[in-house]
Amino acid sequence: MYYCKKTFQLLAFFFSILLFSQLNKKDSLRGEFIYVLKAKLNTLTPNNKHEEFFSLQISDNYAFFASLQSLKRDSIFQAIPIKTLENGDRLLSSKGVSAPKTKFPYTIIQSGESLQFFQRVALSLLTYKESIIKDWELINETKIINTINCKKAKVTYKGRNWIAWYSTEIPFPYGPYKFSGLPGLIVKITEDKGDYDFELVKSTPNSKLKGKLVNIYENRYTNAVETTQSKFEEALKNATDNPLGVIANSDTNIIQGQEIIRNKQKEREKNKDGENPIELDNQKKLP
Repeated sequence: MYYCKKTFQLLAFFFSILLFSQLNKKDSLRGEFIYVLKAKLNTLTPNNKHEEFFSLQISDNYAFFASLQSLKRDSIFQAIPIKTLENGDRLLSSKGVSAPKTKFPYTIIQSGESLQFFQRVALSLLTYKESIIKDWELINETKIINTINCKKAKVTYKGRNWIAWYSTEIPFPYGPYKFSGLPGLIVKITEDKGDYDFELVKSTPNSKLKGKLVNIYENRYTNAVETTQSKFEEALKNATDNPLGVIANSDTNIIQGQEIIRNKQKEREKNKDGENPIELDNQKKLP
């Protein structure tokens, strides 16, 4: 996919805190797992690997995947006061607020047959659907990863070749990002060139799951505008290329932070040529 950089993250920050959120109070947790992603996000700096942690929360019928840092940001943003001035402008009282940084603001919800991707693009929460991966090649090879007995599988997905290690001892057909459809939880999945690597680093014991609910704010995936992936990528590109234009065309006047956005935009332009998205096929289709 086409990743939004720091400029768009700042823009998303301004608008996301204007929204009222409620925690998911419907889905009981059946599994809770933490993955670490190690990724080369820019080919111009191949020795620099970005690390970010992700949460995979599994209920009876769904699996919710999101950056742990972005989930922490959600909680922090709810506490930031917003002052409405006499002229209608909104002043964000964010002085002294420190929130975790994330390069992955999306939410992915997997089910047994499909998945749905959600991400806010400026003022709109957009979503698109995909079928789960069904062309896994199961390999007769085993390996122990972090004390977990795993089996091997391969797949080519969105322009990259992936090697997965899954465990039938953890009977959930889910995994990180959009990877699901194997007969057990994916413990580790690596792109064959080493550009992207997800690995399970923590799981919550079943004894501690009793009474716990999915810990995802509902505004991450409710009341979204359904679109296609190609149209989502186009909208995201337009928003990241012209964040101040998005602000100018909205009904909300951000009176602090525009200079910061301009500086971040300049930084993004310097790194644009080396962007290394996880889905190469979609990137090639963009102008």
